[in-house]
Amino acid sequence: MRSLMCLLFLVIFCSVQMTSSAVISIGSAQSKCCGKEITNVKIPVKLVKYYYWTSSICGRRAIVFQTKAGREICVDPESTWVNGHIDKVDKRTTV
Repeated sequence: MRSLMCLLFLVIFCSVQMTSSAVISIGSAQSKCCGKEITNVKIPVKLVKYYYWTSSICGRRAIVFQTKAGREICVDPESTWVNGHIDKVDKRTTV
């Protein structure tokens, strides 16, 4: 009887841990969306430290450039200058 109670407790504990982890991961994915603050203004490539794509659950996909000062700027991936910046950042980080 005691081992059954221990097993039940373990199952409940694990399910609570899995549920709380899922909420955190959903919350962090939503925080990686860009609202209407997507810009087309060209950012100097020397200021860009790295970039990442916004989450696939966002209403509009965008690229986020993080500057060396730590500022995150949402840019339109369809802008002509963005691909050049991505290539330069990729070359800089792989070398």
